[in-house]
Amino acid sequence: MSESGESDGWAPPDRDMPGERPADPRSPNGQSPPHWQHPHGHEPSQQGPYAQDPYGQDPYGQGPYARGPYAQGPYAQGPYAPGPYGQGPPVQGPYGQGPYGQGGYPQPYGGYGAHAVRRPWTVAPPPGTPYHQMARTEVHRWWRPLLGTLTLLGVGMIAVIGLLFVATVVAWAVTGEMPDSGGDDAVIFENDTADLAINLAMLAVFLPVALFAAWAVQRRRPGTLSSVAGRLRWKWMLVCVGLAVLFCIVAFGTSLLADLGMPGTEADGDEQWVGWGEFLVPMLVIVLLVPFQATAEEYVFRGWLLQAVGACTLENSRWRIGRALSVVFRTPWPGIVIGSALFTAGHGYTGWGILDIFAFGAIAAWVTVRTGGLEAAIALHVFNNLLAFGFSAAVGELDIVQGAVPWQVMVADVVPMVLFAAAAVWLARRLGVRTVTPGAADEPPVTAGGDPARVP
Repeated sequence: MSESGESDGWAPPDRDMPGERPADPRSPNGQSPPHWQHPHGHEPSQQGPYAQDPYGQDPYGQGPYARGPYAQGPYAQGPYAPGPYGQGPPVQGPYGQGPYGQGGYPQPYGGYGAHAVRRPWTVAPPPGTPYHQMARTEVHRWWRPLLGTLTLLGVGMIAVIGLLFVATVVAWAVTGEMPDSGGDDAVIFENDTADLAINLAMLAVFLPVALFAAWAVQRRRPGTLSSVAGRLRWKWMLVCVGLAVLFCIVAFGTSLLADLGMPGTEADGDEQWVGWGEFLVPMLVIVLLVPFQATAEEYVFRGWLLQAVGACTLENSRWRIGRALSVVFRTPWPGIVIGSALFTAGHGYTGWGILDIFAFGAIAAWVTVRTGGLEAAIALHVFNNLLAFGFSAAVGELDIVQGAVPWQVMVADVVPMVLFAAAAVWLARRLGVRTVTPGAADEPPVTAGGDPARVP
């Protein structure tokens, strides 16, 4: 405990020590003001009109237990107090928020000399942003979509080559011979089921690569590829899965009608049920890998490409033609067309099959924009491929031949997809599914009846 004559204005006097109050070094005569109050609480002798001084219990707020708004002691509670019990705004240093202010070290004077706050790597899109423009953040530059696309292709191809190398080594270790890699029908394991698994896995590796490109190049959360909520909305995904099951039923019916409407076609006698023994193992591989393969294609063509093109709105173009085209490029249609064209180029169909695949890509992209996320497109793609590969496995032909497609088959494919997209958009409105990013500038969505949204 300090002596009464040793107080320097910072240490409190002893509570029970009689004698004079310590001198205030800032007072002209060295004496404390008449309304000085004991730092440990109210004293009966000091309950006068000056006891509730507006600047706290110590009018100069310099005692270690001072409680005024401008107090600077370690237990101060003013709005600018930096101490562990302060009530002021938290002080952020380069090492986080320490209990003593900046950087975890005592800073008795609070905000003076505060360090700059380190900016996070990922940047969120502005509130009220539609799905196709979510890559247009405040750090967007014209070169980021191009560099990100090259990164996606380069890293993806490296991953595919690595997967093929591992598969080749495994095949060589099992069979003792190097696989034949020549010709159009090159195989690795000389087993239809194993080769199908490798082909599906080579497409599935692009899923993490697309997420990486969004984070590393465009400096945004990978979940912004999924939806405007920054993640996959699983409740809405379950609704879309139910719609996709109905889509499979309708698609199976329209395919039967297409077969009946094509005169001059004869049933292929080789397409017969192979039996459960030869069906279960290929179907298990299909069920396990097709969801990842189809999801990866959606993240690349309806996620990355749609948002990469949508980020180039041309609204700040220096040229008049660029500003004129910005009216179109602010819409999702350039991204829908470009993404669908590239998606079609990745398949080997000809004739009406080209229109069939392009329509699939365009419908999936349209429903993605109108529902604010990839959930509906993923459900449609996964169940469409499960139906196609499942039928091939049932007849023992896992290698789906791509080529010319009659117009009747094209119509039979497109009609169920249109019905699925219309139903998904209608349900999204009814359930209040968000189609733009949330934030202060965006009002919460409501259902058609005026109720708050229940689906994020």
